[in-house]
Amino acid sequence: MPLDTLIWDYWAWFILGVLLVVVEIFAPSSFFLWLGVAAGVVGGISFFMPDIGWPVQIGLFAVLSIVAVLIGRRVFVPNKQATDHPMLNRRGQQYIGRHFTLEAPIVNGVGWVRIGDSRWRVLGPDMPSGSVVEVTSVDSSNLVVAPVTR
Repeated sequence: MPLDTLIWDYWAWFILGVLLVVVEIFAPSSFFLWLGVAAGVVGGISFFMPDIGWPVQIGLFAVLSIVAVLIGRRVFVPNKQATDHPMLNRRGQQYIGRHFTLEAPIVNGVGWVRIGDSRWRVLGPDMPSGSVVEVTSVDSSNLVVAPVTR
């Protein structure tokens, strides 16, 4: 039996397909899954057509991989549902436009404000404690504030 028949037999494609699906389990990206499907299809084709050569099998795998990935990405689009709480997991964004009283003065551009039971670091112009500030934006986990003029 020639060496290329041993290496590229149909069962090798099935094993490759299973290995790619296992990789998908550990690195979920919905990419390796489609490569595994393509390898399984090539295995099925080479089972029913055992005289097909390895260059054709590899070419089939390449074409089927591209087609499977494109179809998979189009059919299985992530479902982004509209929500009535768009800022639910972005606490800092919830505070933009709100007014708070400084708990500690802003010195060298850094101060503190208490919001509920949390203490937030604020960035802004130097101001004494007790000043009322408005949150204008969020920089990482810091609130950017400006003085409130009445």
